[in-house]
Amino acid sequence: MTLKNLRKDNYPEWYQNVVAEAEMAENSASPGCMVIKSWGYGMWERIRDIFDEKFKETGHENYYFPMFIPLSFFQKEADHVEGFAKEMAVVTHSRLENKDGKLKPASPLDEPLIVRPTSETIIADSFSKWIKSYRDLPVLVNQWANVVRWEMRPRLFLRTREFLWQEGHTAHSTAQEAEEETLRMLEVYREVVEDYLAMPVLVGRKPEHEKFPGAIDTYCIEAMMQDGKALQAGTSHFLGQNFAKSANISFVNKNNQPEYAYTTSWGVSTRLIGGLIMNHADDEGMVVPPAVAPYQVVIIPLIKKEEDRAAIIAYVENLRNELKGKMPLGDKIRVKIDLRDKKPVDKFWDWSKKGAPVIVEVGMRDIEGGNLMVRERLKINTPEGKEIVAKEVFVSTIEERLATIQKQIFERAKSRLEQNIRTDIKTKEQFAEYFSNSNEWIEDGKVGKVGFVRGKWCGDPQTEEILKSMKITIRCIPFDQSNSEGECLLTGKPATMDVIYSRCY
Repeated sequence: MTLKNLRKDNYPEWYQNVVAEAEMAENSASPGCMVIKSWGYGMWERIRDIFDEKFKETGHENYYFPMFIPLSFFQKEADHVEGFAKEMAVVTHSRLENKDGKLKPASPLDEPLIVRPTSETIIADSFSKWIKSYRDLPVLVNQWANVVRWEMRPRLFLRTREFLWQEGHTAHSTAQEAEEETLRMLEVYREVVEDYLAMPVLVGRKPEHEKFPGAIDTYCIEAMMQDGKALQAGTSHFLGQNFAKSANISFVNKNNQPEYAYTTSWGVSTRLIGGLIMNHADDEGMVVPPAVAPYQVVIIPLIKKEEDRAAIIAYVENLRNELKGKMPLGDKIRVKIDLRDKKPVDKFWDWSKKGAPVIVEVGMRDIEGGNLMVRERLKINTPEGKEIVAKEVFVSTIEERLATIQKQIFERAKSRLEQNIRTDIKTKEQFAEYFSNSNEWIEDGKVGKVGFVRGKWCGDPQTEEILKSMKITIRCIPFDQSNSEGECLLTGKPATMDVIYSRCY
């Protein structure tokens, strides 16, 4: 089945096909794991570099901590281990030995080691050694690493047993300072995801039953995919003194009294690339926002005669050098000359499926006229999708062109989000009917199937069972509360709290 109309007919298969045809990743021989190919990894490098700069601007420094964590560290924090127990990979032996031609584990460890599912416990141990006085605070740490969570239903980028991520961990002398840090980093996430990944998000706090294990409060950014489901794009956790008490992160305060520190943690992962795919790809393949595209401009030389090769190559190399001198979106333009031994039309469709923002074709006729054949990925099937542009004009306007593409991609996704948050559902009967139509496709093309509902929730813990039975979650409690009274969409009880209900990934 081709990508044409596949989003409507079989969204999961469409997603897998986009990943494959864009050559972003593939399943590994190691079960549940993935091989991230250069185009997909190039996006992660861009995302990583943008975030890394933001983190350093806010005073954080990069560290690296062990991926093996003693089991006893998790046993100190009961709530934390409860939340991750089913996903933990455990190392119990240190080597293999050959017995009767078969390799078998040997030398049991004195204590099992957990392969890092997250690093709160091991980093808290280091904090307990580094922090002795209020003068040692705050400690602002970030780590770029891989983590392992034993997913039973893996899907490329969205859920794999090993994935890449960033995790920030900080310690503070007061609860207020730690909470401010939690929200500061949430805002960094929102800024990068919206301004660079072009993914509009809703911002809020998680309900009690959706909090990070061991946290006092969890804050999140939630994005809507094209099938109407939510994707948690980033979380930031105020941990209070929970981890500090279990790891003995204590300090002498200004009054010369012992006190436990207040800690935070926050993270995003390669799941963001899954969000990029499901937010922006279309029936032709991937669409990549220029800010995170590994190559923003791809140049395809059209060499029909071998005697023209040297002149065309010299021309496109000069074009590349002129473009790389420009500085759009805070960085040099990233340019690729495709010299593969393939037909130009095949190269064009390869890069279209990858979602390269701008594709330029250059032949002798273009050189003689001082022109370029320019195609934008967003306009691939439109009358204006192919245009002849003077080389000087193209070079001088490339910053504006890329900025416009970036804005168009964001506005398209933002319009989809805004038009598919239902606020007119007021009763539990309307709510149940709406989410029963899970196979209905919204024909205007702005979103597939059922989207978000913004409605009331009474906060009753027993509603968790109702949510599970409907396969729905409360994605967040938005910061912008209406404070008006209405009917809880799950129980019918009076309620004033606004929440976002949705199915999710």
